[in-house]
Amino acid sequence: MTNQVAKIRINKLTAGTISPVAFKQLFYHITSRISMFALVNIKELYRNFLVQLQKIYSLSEATAITDWVFEKTVSLKRTDILKNPSKEITVAANKRIQKTLQELLLHKPVQYVLGEAWFYHMKLKVNSQVLIPRPETEELVEQLIKDRKSKLTDPAILDIGTGSGCIPIAIKKNLPASIVTGIDISTQALALARENAKLHNAHIQFKQVDFLDEKAWATLPLYDVIISNPPYIPIKEKSKLARHVTDFEPHLALFVPNQSPLIFYEKIALFAKDHLLPNGKIYLETHEDHAKQTAALFRDHYQTVMVKKDMYGNERMVIITA
Repeated sequence: MTNQVAKIRINKLTAGTISPVAFKQLFYHITSRISMFALVNIKELYRNFLVQLQKIYSLSEATAITDWVFEKTVSLKRTDILKNPSKEITVAANKRIQKTLQELLLHKPVQYVLGEAWFYHMKLKVNSQVLIPRPETEELVEQLIKDRKSKLTDPAILDIGTGSGCIPIAIKKNLPASIVTGIDISTQALALARENAKLHNAHIQFKQVDFLDEKAWATLPLYDVIISNPPYIPIKEKSKLARHVTDFEPHLALFVPNQSPLIFYEKIALFAKDHLLPNGKIYLETHEDHAKQTAALFRDHYQTVMVKKDMYGNERMVIITA
């Protein structure tokens, strides 16, 4: 029904029975309801979304984000759109997509816009209080799980700086007999980690701990495994990072002082002396420029210290055996 037709019908129904002001209000209400259900061509909407995103993303990145947004927002995969390009969606759905596009064009990460991220085959809730899980961290978790799969014991595992809870949840799902603890200084991060653990039926103990405060270590027992992806980017490198990182991800979880870029690794090395069981292991994600320096912190006190490259050929992991 067009607005003109609606107006004629309202005139006929209300002739002589309604004031001009009330008529305008009624007309606005009805036409607004009509526009909510007007239809928009999905192919054109998808194409425009993709074109707009290419202002700030490469074609491959823009395509991946567009596919994700359309599947999440209007429950349509790209294959659905290709099969039925003339399919139409409501203006209300279009408004949701346009709002999402505007947020993305501000460089806000799609994970924060949609409130979800994928990690180790799991969908997790994320927000601006936690880092977005990265593929490199998946590699670290994969290595830990691979190393422990053949063990018959029920390991006690500690994740330092747990954030969204992605690391301990992935470990618990794949090593169900393990006893897993995640610690973080942020109460907001811990609240989200607990939500994610509940979502995946993963029994994990989460504790608020300022790990840089050595007095807080007294509350933590002994562990078979320690894993951490701590803050490791010197503040001076902030200008080198993309806007979607510096403008939106939590700086508390990203940056360390320029004068002490290894501060978390130094503390982990000290903590492990009294909290890592014999033959225990430590798995660390590091800055690619500081992996060798990180490894050097452990060489004098542990059996083996290995620097491992990630899928891109960068030295991003250090694995230590007590």
